[in-house]
Parts: sequence; structure tokens; C-alpha cells
Amino acid sequence: MTALSGPGPGSAVVVLPVREGALPLGGADVAWEIGPGGLTVLMGTGCAEAAAALPAALTAWGWDAGPYAPGSWAEQLAPLLRSAGQIVLPASPDGRDLAPRLAAALERPLVAGALEVREGIALVPRWEGASLAEVAVDPRAVVTRLPNTAQMPLPTTLGATYRELSFPLAPPAATPDAELVELIAADPSTVDLSEARRIIAGGAGLGGPEAFELLDRIATALSASLGATRLAADLGWVDGARYIGTTGVTVDPELYVAIGISGAVQHLTGIGDPRHIVAANLDPSCPMMSRAELALVCDVGELLAALAARLEVHAHA
Repeated sequence: MTALSGPGPGSAVVVLPVREGALPLGGADVAWEIGPGGLTVLMGTGCAEAAAALPAALTAWGWDAGPYAPGSWAEQLAPLLRSAGQIVLPASPDGRDLAPRLAAALERPLVAGALEVREGIALVPRWEGASLAEVAVDPRAVVTRLPNTAQMPLPTTLGATYRELSFPLAPPAATPDAELVELIAADPSTVDLSEARRIIAGGAGLGGPEAFELLDRIATALSASLGATRLAADLGWVDGARYIGTTGVTVDPELYVAIGISGAVQHLTGIGDPRHIVAANLDPSCPMMSRAELALVCDVGELLAALAARLEVHAHA
């Protein structure tokens, strides 16, 4: 093992919590945007495997710290990061949990959920994305960045140089941390959309709340989570927590099914880079159809009815 070294005091540091070799949502984007001029530190389980999913131009320092324990991790990381400049984490569930603990341990300000950081100013969505606030950012602040909002596109060549991290720290004192009692499989209908592996989303093309109620039941029958566009949420057809977009929920599923969604830039940015995209729309030339692996030109109401019949689901319980 080796001790941590890098560009020196005041450099930006990216911290990525890792679970079983999987990067957090938005982790690769943040590391690529910040990492070339700073440091990227992975911690958790399977750090070497996670480093293989980062751009090849990066060097990632990994600390196999065991199961996720944000309180203990923050306490152990603090001495290592005292001289660091800005510390950036993705605003994934684990990143949102670790960042405030790290800020408290380092006695630094926290800027949470930033859309963009530039020249000492952070753009932070407010009022469920209805507006953007400009927030002054201390150069030594701890910042969480919303997933899929990096200003630099990821390169196609992956496999960061990996170095195992060690540092002479005593075991942390007793720190309050959540204890894993039992791991229960996520319910697709209630899971945080940012963690959903399958998403079926609807847009204005569905025509009203009744269609969304049916789409919700179809999604449940397919073990998928329900998503929506901002317009559908603003019209009250679906709960605002289901809104996918740059200023809503940003996602990165394995399968994304878009029904009646034309594909505004904000929505397309918010869906990340799914392995498979299926789209259904009457307009064959809309952006969502161009992005899809499978594009169905059809009446989406008829499509929903056919799916409901096939899956034996109904709009009402």
C-alpha cells in the first residue's frame, strides 16, 4: 500500500463512496470534471473494480474501508483532507449522506445539490427546480453535485490508474452510524428514482392523470418505477417527486421507456446514459425517438391499453 500524494495543498478532491465495486450515481462525471486537476478518492468495498469504470486519464486512490459507515468514514477522512481545497461528492444517496458529516468533521461550509460551480458561485435549484439560486462558494467548501450535470462529456476510454490508499490513523472513536439489520429488496413503486434500474416514464402525450394512473400500474406489473416529464408534473397529473430532468430527479437506469415524451433537452440530460431506451410517440422525428434504441410510432393511448390488457392490469384498483 502507499500513502496519498497528489497536486498538493489546496487542490480539489473528489470523494466517491463505493458499494461492492459500483460507483455512485454521477460519480464518474464528477471525477472527470474535477479529477484531472485534483485528486479522486474512492472508499468502500470493491474500489479497484470501481476505478475500472472511471476515465483512463484519471488516477484513483482507493481505500477499502468496508461496509458503508458515513460517520466513521468522515472522522477518518478528515485528517487526510485538512489541507485540501474544495471537496466534491456526487449528490447520490450515499454522497448526500457522507458530505454533511465530512463538512462537520472538517468545520467547513456545505453547498448541497449544486447544478454547476463556476468562479466561486454555485447554481442551486430551488422550489423543486422552478428557479436557480446563485450561492457564493467558499474555495474550501464541501460541495455535492447533481448527477448528470457535468460540463465535460465523459471520454470513451475507461480504466483509471488505481493506487491503494493507506494512512496512519487510529480506529475512529465510537461514532453514531446506521447499523444494517436486514437488506430488503427495493419496491420499484417507492424506490428513489435515482436508484431505479427500470423506469417507465410518461409525458404530455399521455393526455391526462387517468393515463398516468394506468401507466403506474403497468410499471408496477413490469417491476419498474414510474417517471414523468416536468410538464406532466406541473399539470398535476403525477406527483412532483416523479419528475425527471436537470432540475428534477436525475437518473441513470439500465432500461428507460419513454411514452408520449418528445424529449426536451432538460429531460434528455436528466435521464443519464441508460443501457436501453425504448420510446413511443406519434412524432417519429422528435428528439426522444432519435435517442431510442427501439422507437415505436403509434398512438400512446392505444399502446397503454394493449399493455394493460396483456399484463391484466386496470386503471383502478
